[in-house]
Amino acid sequence: MASAREIKNRIKGVQDTQKITNAMYLIASTKMQRAKTELDKSHPYFDASRAEVKRIFRTVGDIENIYYYPPEGTPKLDGAYACLVITADKGLAGSYNQAVIKEAQKLLDSHADTRLFVVGEYGRQYYARHHIPIEQSFLYTAQSPTIQWAREITEVLMALYDEREVEKIYVVYTDMKNRLSREAITHRLLPFHHTYFADTFEKERPVTKKFEFVSSVDQVLAAAVRSVVAGFLYGALVDSFCCEQSARMEAMDAANRNAEKILDGLSVQYNRIRQGAITQEITEVSAGAKAQKRKHAQSDAAAEKRVWGDYKKGGASWAQE
Repeated sequence: MASAREIKNRIKGVQDTQKITNAMYLIASTKMQRAKTELDKSHPYFDASRAEVKRIFRTVGDIENIYYYPPEGTPKLDGAYACLVITADKGLAGSYNQAVIKEAQKLLDSHADTRLFVVGEYGRQYYARHHIPIEQSFLYTAQSPTIQWAREITEVLMALYDEREVEKIYVVYTDMKNRLSREAITHRLLPFHHTYFADTFEKERPVTKKFEFVSSVDQVLAAAVRSVVAGFLYGALVDSFCCEQSARMEAMDAANRNAEKILDGLSVQYNRIRQGAITQEITEVSAGAKAQKRKHAQSDAAAEKRVWGDYKKGGASWAQE
């Protein structure tokens, strides 16, 4: 059984760990709020880009372009796929990373010819340990994503798409539904379907004049598509980062609650040992006092016996005299 000193040292260790988890909770909360603020600031620009693509469709009519499915349906594309997997740089975030890995594995299982592109150290390490080949690992930190990173990733992926080396581009990331709900999802980036732009600015003013495209509508669409894809990737990076921080906050909060339970149990155990030690000390003192009392009583009895013996001897001698 552990001694009181050992339990006291363990209590101190748990309390020190709890200070760290509390600090990590506050840091994660601050990072998440900052990232969401930056994303909210960029929304108007990317919403406007998406709306412009819709206006081109409304102006020109049916457009045949490699970036879009035809209006009449979604033909099956059996070529290679590109899949961007967005993970975190570290753990301590509950099941956040594992949920993304499992979601990406579904695409790998359903389509073997899938080329992986990874953001985040956790994903890089996971695929390296499991000997799963990676087409390219973007050596950006998953912390504090920027629009410049999103544009660079967009150029790499769309270069493969333009050369027809891949038929589809997917991104696997964690979507933040709200502060308490998140979900790892797979989203097809390219090709777009016309309905993707159907709900953008439903009450916008009608187009009354034809647009003039320089040098061609295909080139204008190609530029607009890059902006839309970059905007979506930036949103996916920020969403994933926010979800990571939210998951870390939950993990740290759970760690704090577990620490409180451990401290409660250790406190009870420490108090029992301390009370047992105090009881033992009281028992020892009481036993010592009783022993001393018996000893004194025995000494007094012996002294009284000697006095009585001397008295008796003295009485006998007096009687003879």
